[in-house]
Amino acid sequence: MPETDHLAELGRFIREQRGAARMSLRRLSEVAGISNPYLSQIERGLRKPSAEILQQLAKALRVSAETIYVHAGILDPSDSSSVVTAIEADGTLREAQKQALLQIYRSFVSENTQSKSAPSVEDPA
Repeated sequence: MPETDHLAELGRFIREQRGAARMSLRRLSEVAGISNPYLSQIERGLRKPSAEILQQLAKALRVSAETIYVHAGILDPSDSSSVVTAIEADGTLREAQKQALLQIYRSFVSENTQSKSAPSVEDPA
């Protein structure tokens, strides 16, 4: 996908997430710590933000940095978790519900990852 397409996709995604969070452009720029005109240019697909700026936006929007990186064309979609992406993209869930689901999902993944690296103990039953 050409870079201009990624920039347009990223801008649309950020605008949609901002709308879902019911944040004004000005408020998001304040929370993310970037200028209002710069954020406007990002949303219109005119500027290519750095990974650091993308991280700041992800934190302010309460989405994973990986999701924003995928929309920016930095990460391949297959590199990110489809479960996380699906939860974050679901417009029917409130932000608090998304965060709760993500926290539970990540705790299960962490638990399973740790149990795979630990020596297995046979169940005597």
